[in-house]
Amino acid sequence: MSKNFAAVARQIIDAIGGVGNIAAVTHCMTRLRFVLNDDNAVELAKLKSITGVMGVVRNENQCQVIIGNNVSAAYAEVIKLLPEGALAASASPQKSKITLKRIGSGILDALIGTMSPLIPAIIGGSMVKLLAMILDMTGLFGKGSSTIIILNVIGDGAFFFLPVMVAASAAIKFKTNMSLAIAIAGVLVHPAFIDLMAKAAQGQQVDFMGVPITAVKYTYTVIPALCMTWLLSYIERWVDKITPAVTKNFLKPMLIVLISAPIAIIFIGPLGIWIGSGISSLVYTVHDYLGWLSVAIMGALWPLLVMTGMHRVFTPTIIQTIAETGKEGMVMPSEIGANLSLGGSSLAVAWRTKNPELRQTALAAAASAIVAGISEPALYGVALRLKRPLIASLISGFICGAVAGIGGLASHSMASPGLFTSVQFFDPANPMSIVWVFGVMVLAIVISFVTTLLLGFEDIPVEESDSQHATDPVISHNTAKIN
Repeated sequence: MSKNFAAVARQIIDAIGGVGNIAAVTHCMTRLRFVLNDDNAVELAKLKSITGVMGVVRNENQCQVIIGNNVSAAYAEVIKLLPEGALAASASPQKSKITLKRIGSGILDALIGTMSPLIPAIIGGSMVKLLAMILDMTGLFGKGSSTIIILNVIGDGAFFFLPVMVAASAAIKFKTNMSLAIAIAGVLVHPAFIDLMAKAAQGQQVDFMGVPITAVKYTYTVIPALCMTWLLSYIERWVDKITPAVTKNFLKPMLIVLISAPIAIIFIGPLGIWIGSGISSLVYTVHDYLGWLSVAIMGALWPLLVMTGMHRVFTPTIIQTIAETGKEGMVMPSEIGANLSLGGSSLAVAWRTKNPELRQTALAAAASAIVAGISEPALYGVALRLKRPLIASLISGFICGAVAGIGGLASHSMASPGLFTSVQFFDPANPMSIVWVFGVMVLAIVISFVTTLLLGFEDIPVEESDSQHATDPVISHNTAKIN
């Protein structure tokens, strides 16, 4: 990976059509995510050939450029190249015919674009809660210790106020007023409103101007605030049109809040809860029905979901499940085998290859996947380039997912599973969970390592190492498959 991120950023912007073609840009753990005004302006071959770009995923008007663990550095350089006001001055995206595919893509884009910036806070909070759990297990602090309580409060902050965080992130995504979005989301977690919803849940009649209100608990939820902020973006534009210029400073925000908040409470909130509950129920009904097999299947499919960005669809479900039950036992356990299998395959490639550059890439990717649980460098930098290591990883992911499911492993956090974050699977009530966790990790590395060596792979010739990543037809073909 090139360390000259300024040069990489310039090349990327040039390849996607220049500054004027960028409507918005953000990043997740490993990808730069560009929303483009004109998808046809992207020079795909040129973009893939940039040293430091591991792959490209295109989805409607969004172009995802895979960088790897150093994506934040590349993102900072991209931002420097965008003049102040450049995004606002960009042309509006081209209007296209509305289709079910476009609607589905838009929903997925909104979900991923909103949740990706929140992942660090959620991971940070969940790991603090794990720390509190471990300290409580050790007995270093007395039962009911204020230290443990405060640590739990610190860890729980990102979850309790999740609707507010979602509203702020969604306001950026939907280009609406962030302070208004936060204010309306704040209503949903206001202590007086929470108390009112608790009374409604006990059977007390609660209404707003004669309209009954459904009893809903909004803390720890994602979908209601996301839907509410999307609707706010339209309400704000409509109110702006009907309010006289002389009254905009006070009448416009008052009308927006007065219209949006009741709609959120009466209609959007309950609808969002039903949608979120429906998704969660579907996922975990499959888990209840198939048991360990569902974890095995997810372990095999996970790298493929990562390739398309579809893995982020499970983020709200995981967050809400952990917040409500304290653990998640289907998606997160499947990631143990998936992540470490990609690391084991990369180790096998590093062991077998005669190409020094590929060996260095494979070793770095293996360390990232095994130690930190960040698997995309291994996925794009090694497995997809060489094909057969990916097959080995899928086989290993299925086997290890089955073992994790049989062992009943569940995560108390949503940090990407790896050696450093393995503590999230420790169950205080079941000390054997520690044995199961490390057993699955070792198994994933060993099975994928051996399977990769047995399947073999076509090594990259040393003399082509400088240009292979950019021009090799096999690499180009592999990358094209994820589009």
